[in-house]
Amino acid sequence: MSERPVRVLVTVASRHGATAEIGAEIARCLDGSGAAAVAIPVEQRPDPTAFDAVIIGSAVYAGRWLEPAREYAAAHAGLLRTRPVWLFSSGPIGAAPFPPDEPHDIAPLAALTGADGHTVFPGRLDPTRLAFGERAMATAMRAPVGDFRDWDAIRAWAAGVAAALGVRTATAG
Repeated sequence: MSERPVRVLVTVASRHGATAEIGAEIARCLDGSGAAAVAIPVEQRPDPTAFDAVIIGSAVYAGRWLEPAREYAAAHAGLLRTRPVWLFSSGPIGAAPFPPDEPHDIAPLAALTGADGHTVFPGRLDPTRLAFGERAMATAMRAPVGDFRDWDAIRAWAAGVAAALGVRTATAG
């Protein structure tokens, strides 16, 4: 009889799709490592009960996680503290990350969920995906435009999560 794979939920709040794409890549890497991983938008309120580990990610705006991700973490905090949990944020853009700071709400969210770790991945700023007010703010702040996501770093982080879960190391690709 074979042992069942570690089941991992990757749930993400994404405003314009870039963070959702990061979550999908993390799930793909974990799935390729021997875990059974799925990526589900946090807005669908996935039940973490059936999973052995949970990764919660959020796009960061004005230094904070999106409200659906914060609410999800708070709603499931009791259960999340009973299993491995990792958090990731997506948002800084540019060659020197802008903004350079961690999101303001990470320390309380990590404490609330008992997270094993948190990382920040650079994001993407595509003005064609922004609402008028967002475009105006990006222009006023002279925010760098482009896709700054580091897929190798994302895959390496997923491999680290796989190793922490005791599944074979994910391969980059």
